[in-house]
Amino acid sequence: MIRLPGLTSILALAMLLGSPAAQAAIPVYGYKVVHIYPHDTGAYTEGLFYKDGYLYESTGEAGSSTVRKVELKTGEVVQRHNLPAQYFGEGIVDWKGRLVQLTWQTQIGFVYDLASFKLQHTFTYPGEGWALTRDNRHLYMSDGSAVIRILDPETLATTGSIMVMADGQPVTNLNELEWVKGQIYANVWLTNRIARIDPASGHVVGWIDLTGLLDISKLPDPGNDVLNGIAYDAAHDRLFVTGKRWPKLFEIKLVKQPAQ
Repeated sequence: MIRLPGLTSILALAMLLGSPAAQAAIPVYGYKVVHIYPHDTGAYTEGLFYKDGYLYESTGEAGSSTVRKVELKTGEVVQRHNLPAQYFGEGIVDWKGRLVQLTWQTQIGFVYDLASFKLQHTFTYPGEGWALTRDNRHLYMSDGSAVIRILDPETLATTGSIMVMADGQPVTNLNELEWVKGQIYANVWLTNRIARIDPASGHVVGWIDLTGLLDISKLPDPGNDVLNGIAYDAAHDRLFVTGKRWPKLFEIKLVKQPAQ
């Protein structure tokens, strides 16, 4: 005779399987510093990417926002475009010889020629603009929420979205973005963590904990001069991180931490 479990047993089993303890813990990665490069302490970093030996950086603050091409080894700004004073510069990304830049609350973005930084045209979007990255088909945009927008790289229209979740909860304050080996890395604003996001599901599949990388309490404005800025050199598998008005940019390797 086969005894079937009662309703109480079935409910208890379902609760157990659905409990946080039964779910696989999200892996956490620490870091090893490979190299330290100088970074302009006047750069309120909002967007960052690496291309052909240079860093491209967007800086914020109304009245002093810029787009820059920066020599990696020296931190020297070799090319610069100043935004009109009313705009607060945010994320940037390159696409087919163009550079796309968001602004924070003015709902206007700029498209430049990548080589000359000459403005080609503007575009609009609803809500705030925080960060941009891309793969070979789409642009991805953060706006400070738990949603990453998917943009058509030619029209810059929104074509979809990704809800980012960790342990069943939305992950808000997603800031600077970078596409790394099929995942979206996202700074979580006001924390020392970077979320590694599966773009297909929106699930956080790893956390990068950068605690101790730089003592921001020694910076002039530690409440604002926080971790923000991720760039990846795919050809040489190099990952770079920095922060707003940080004096250093770090090349790091990830180190998986023991499971909790």
